[in-house]
Formats: sequence, structure tokens, C-alpha cells
Amino acid sequence: MDEILGQVLRNAVRERLDMLSELADRADATSLLSVARSELPRLTEGWRTLLTAHEADEKGNCPECSSRWRPQKAPCSVWRSAYEHLVAGALSPRPARHQRPAHALRPVAPVP
Repeated sequence: MDEILGQVLRNAVRERLDMLSELADRADATSLLSVARSELPRLTEGWRTLLTAHEADEKGNCPECSSRWRPQKAPCSVWRSAYEHLVAGALSPRPARHQRPAHALRPVAPVP
């Protein structure tokens, strides 16, 4: 049962991300602004919740990524991924549209 639920959850999240990427690519300015106002706070809160769970403990390990036998030093892969997608990715040039994977997050152009 857990496998089925896991697959349902993964599919739902992927579909939502695909829908948001599609909107970012194709929506008119008014629709895009509306979506940005409703979705950006949800996405930022989701990142904050995820990153809080992966904050280093008093030993400098990630409590979520560590096991009893194998501690994972912070910053863990979740924090590194957050940095890559939210900070470094915004600073580096993006590959041409045809070279990006379909699931890649795309920054939204500012709405005038």
C-alpha cells in the first residue's frame, strides 16, 4: 500500500510542477501574475518547511538524511539542491530551451 501511495504522491507533485512550468512558459501576463501571487507563497513556504527539516543538529549533521550508523554532515543534498536551484541557478546562464529537460524549473520573467 505504501508503494502505491508513494507513486500517487510523486505523480501528483510532478503533474503540478509540469502545470506550473507550462503556465510560466505560455500564460499571458495577467494570468501569470495571478498564478505567481497564489503559487509563489506556497512554493516558498514549501521550501522553508523542507529546509527546516534538514537544518543541522548540534553535531552538525542533517537529522533527516542521517541514520544511526551513517551521519550526514550538513549541508546535506537538500540544502545544496536548494542553493543550486534558488541562488546559483539564478546567476548562471541557462541552456537553450531545446537543451533543457522538460521537468526543469524555469524562472518567470518579470511582469511589467
